[in-house]
Amino acid sequence: MKLTVLGCAGSLPGPNSPASGYLFEAEGYRLLVDLGHGAFGALQQYVHPADVDAIVISHLHADHCIDLTAYVVALRYGGEGYRLRNRIPLVGVPGTRDRLEAAYDPLARKLGLQELFAFATPAAGELGPFSMSYALVNHPTPTNAVRIGYRDRALVYSADTGVSDELIKLAEGADVLLCEASVGAHEEQVPNLHLTGRQAGEHADKAGVERLIVTHVPPWNSPQAAADDAAEAFSGVIEVARPNAEYRI
Repeated sequence: MKLTVLGCAGSLPGPNSPASGYLFEAEGYRLLVDLGHGAFGALQQYVHPADVDAIVISHLHADHCIDLTAYVVALRYGGEGYRLRNRIPLVGVPGTRDRLEAAYDPLARKLGLQELFAFATPAAGELGPFSMSYALVNHPTPTNAVRIGYRDRALVYSADTGVSDELIKLAEGADVLLCEASVGAHEEQVPNLHLTGRQAGEHADKAGVERLIVTHVPPWNSPQAAADDAAEAFSGVIEVARPNAEYRI
């Protein structure tokens, strides 16, 4: 499978990257995971919005979901080229539809967003060629880490989390851990909110993954410093997520 990073800035878009958004592709199937500030614009470099096959939203903080409102505008007002053949499955925590409706327009129920998206809550199973499984991680709002498998390969996306045994369990034996590292080494850390680079490395090490991709670093911190900190705890391959980067997994 191929992963394309649409955006990887943590907590808000930065000067060089949108907020979180990731596109997974295999066998012509396009799976979008998260769509934070600016990520919808980046998505259009790679796929027509009407051709996305499914969407997974890890949680309802704006930097992971707010560009769904732009998605609605495109599908509703983009004309014939944006007409959907079928509703797009949209998997998210309970309340995802209400959150989207409130963010888009208080009268959104009258606009029938269910005509655009088939809302569902996370459950282990298949999305096209991908096998999907989820785990609730430690964040102030309900948040799912996501494991995406294709044939004999697997990537786990941490979403936003503090220290999490459930993330380690979900990532056991995966090829890649795409893991947030929001907190700088010298910043005060709030429990059950975000990880440091070193903690991202510790999670990768305990899960036994082959490769760690550090992501969700806010604009005021250094992604490379986060990766360097991760290397203190993880001896495998460590990379830094960059916007427009592509990975074959």
